Amino acid sequence: MATRRSFLKSSATAAGIAAFAAPAVALNIRGANERVRVGLVGLGGRMRSHIGSLTVIKESANVEIAAICDCDQTKLDGAAKAYPDLEGVKLKTYTEQRKLFDDKSIDAISFSTQDHWHALQTIWACQAGKDVYVEKPPTWCIWEGRQMVKAARKYGRMVQVGTQNRSNPNIREGMQQLKDGLIGDLYMARGMTYKMRGNLGKHNPRPVPAGLDWDSWVGPAKMVEYSSFHHRRWYYLSNFASGDIANQTVHDIDKIRWGLGLDKHPVTVMSLGDRFPPGDQDDADTPNTQAFLCKWADRKVLVTFEIRHWYTNSEAGMRDKYPFVAENQCVGEIFFGTKGYMIFPDYSSYYSFLGPKNEPGPFKTAGQTRDALSASQLTDWRSESAPHFKNWIDAIRSRKHEDLNAEVEQGHLSNTVCHLAKISCKLGRSVHFDTQTERFVKDPEADRFLRREYRPPYVIPDEV
Repeated sequence: MATRRSFLKSSATAAGIAAFAAPAVALNIRGANERVRVGLVGLGGRMRSHIGSLTVIKESANVEIAAICDCDQTKLDGAAKAYPDLEGVKLKTYTEQRKLFDDKSIDAISFSTQDHWHALQTIWACQAGKDVYVEKPPTWCIWEGRQMVKAARKYGRMVQVGTQNRSNPNIREGMQQLKDGLIGDLYMARGMTYKMRGNLGKHNPRPVPAGLDWDSWVGPAKMVEYSSFHHRRWYYLSNFASGDIANQTVHDIDKIRWGLGLDKHPVTVMSLGDRFPPGDQDDADTPNTQAFLCKWADRKVLVTFEIRHWYTNSEAGMRDKYPFVAENQCVGEIFFGTKGYMIFPDYSSYYSFLGPKNEPGPFKTAGQTRDALSASQLTDWRSESAPHFKNWIDAIRSRKHEDLNAEVEQGHLSNTVCHLAKISCKLGRSVHFDTQTERFVKDPEADRFLRREYRPPYVIPDEV
C-alpha cells in the first residue's frame, strides 16, 4: 500500500488539499463482454484471499488482476513468490497508490491495507472513478464511514466491504431461516470472539527496512518510530486500528444486524474492557478482554458481545463440536427465539436447535456433516471470498449499488456498533447515540471520538 509522498508537502494549505480532492472522474463502465481490470493495493497476508478469489472467478466473471501496489518495494519484488497465482501474470507495479488510481486502464481497486488507511484510499479511488473492494473493518472512526458512503454515492461507485459472510450461500440460507421464523420471534443475539492472542511483544525502535516507505505506510495516522511491533502488530494499536473490538467483531456484528433485521444504529451501548494477563505485559493499547451490550430504539431485541484473548470455554458447542477455521478459537453468533436457537460457528455453517429439549433442526455446513470438521474442510482461505468478489464484479457491471451484498453503508452501520463499544469502553460508561445526526446525545466528551486528527497531507476532506 502506498501513496504519493510528494503530494502536498507539509507547507500545503487547507485550500490546496481541498483543491486536490476535487473530482476528475472517468466512469470506466464495463459491459457484459468487457473484461474488468483490477488493481491490488496492500500485499499482506489477507491479499492471498483477494488474489485467490479473483483467480477462481477469472473466467466466469471475466475479470483480471492487472496491477499491484505497495509502499514496500521488497513486497512488489517478491509478489509472484508470495502469491503463486500471480506467477507468469503480466502486471503493472506501483509504489504510489494515487498513480495507480490515475491509470485509466484500471477499472477497480481491491484494498487489503491497514484499518487507518481504508477510508481515505476508498475516497481517493472513488474520486478517480474506480470501483472499490475494501477489507474490513472499513473505518478507523465513525465519521469516516459516512464520508465513504458520500463518496460512493457522489461518484456512482460500487464499494463492497470485505464482510464476505454476506455472500456465502450457507450463511444466506441460515439468515433466510431466521427471517422465515424457524426459531420463532427473535429477542436476542450474542456474539463472541475468543482467540489465543497472548503477549504481543514490545516496541523496540530500529531503522526502517530498505525499500519501505514508512511515511506512506503510516499515512493518516500519527507518525511513530518504526519497529516490527508497529509494523506487524498494528491491529492492536489504537493509532492504526481498533483492536479485536472491530477486527473480528465487525464480521459477527454484521451477521447479528443482518439476522435481526437491524438497519439503523443502536441508541445505547455500554461496554467495559481492558488488557488483562498475559496481554497486560505487552505494548498493545486496545482491550484484549471486553464485553458490550446494545439497545435499538425500533426493535425490542438485546445484543451482547464479548472478546477474550486467552484460555476460555466454548459456547453452544462452538469450537469444540463446531470448530472455527483455526484451532482453539471460539468465534460466532447465537440467535435466540421463542421456538429455539441458532448458531453460526464459522463463515459457512449454521445449526438450529428447537424446543425445550434443543432438538437438532435444519442445518448446513461446508461438509454437510455434524462431525467436527478440520480447518481445511471448513474454509479454503485462498478462495473463501470468491462469491463475495463475484458479487462485486456483477455489481460493477449492473451499476446498481443495491446489488452489492455488503455495500459500504452496511459496512458503516456494522462498524459503527464496534466504534460505539470502543468509545463507551474508553469513557467507562454508557453512551447514547442520535441515529440521524450520527452524534452523541448532549455528550461533547463522547463526540471527541467521532473523528480523528489526520496527519497532513493525508487528510479526509469535509467535502468528498
